Amino acid sequence: MVTWPAGYGRRVLQQVDSTMAEAARIAPELTGPEWILALQQTAARGRRGRAWHMPAGNFSATLVLRPEDPPDVMALRSFVAALALFDAFEAAAGTAQGLALKWPNDVLLNGGKAAGILLENLGGPGGHLAIGVGVNLIAAPDADAVEPGAVPPVSLLEESGMRVSPEQFLTLLADAYAQWETRFVTYGFEPVRRAWLDRAARLGEVITARTTRDEVTGTFESVDERGNLVLKTSSTRAAIAAADVFF
Repeated sequence: MVTWPAGYGRRVLQQVDSTMAEAARIAPELTGPEWILALQQTAARGRRGRAWHMPAGNFSATLVLRPEDPPDVMALRSFVAALALFDAFEAAAGTAQGLALKWPNDVLLNGGKAAGILLENLGGPGGHLAIGVGVNLIAAPDADAVEPGAVPPVSLLEESGMRVSPEQFLTLLADAYAQWETRFVTYGFEPVRRAWLDRAARLGEVITARTTRDEVTGTFESVDERGNLVLKTSSTRAAIAAADVFF
């Protein structure tokens, strides 16, 4: 039976503007890692300030940590969180069939986006790290709510028939995250990187990475030791630190 991990706090809020905003408010008072779950959000947001649509019954939570790592190492926890999400989905559905991880921070179910991750540094160097997680448990946003060409959203209920409450999913996710965090802190990024690649969507296939400045299309070769997406094009091998990926 999955139980709540020792050393991690837990807050469940009926309503809040966003769990990321709440994380920033409470971070100074925390003495250890803390999960914040909101059953309703009024001003949720995703990567690059995009609105995050949250139908009732879906999952939105933020983990607040204070790692003693430089910013580039702290950022690798997006892969830790992705692996934890994969395990939580597998535990909820009873199978890993149809699950895959999309660089940099999405979980796919039967080819559609079922979850996303957002990392924010709170308070600058030496401050807290907020890991925001949004999961379509019950319903997916309308297709017109996502960027044209992006992976269409799906939900766990629609794709698997499994109905899981946000509170139940939080326990699965918190337990899985604690285990992956321990591995990351103990052994470094390499085992996390290998595990992530084992679950990666479209590895070895041609994909497109779109940054704020340009677009690169090439074969998805790997993720390097810094978490960069490695694409092999006709003329070079590109290591991309931040981008939106299109299939």
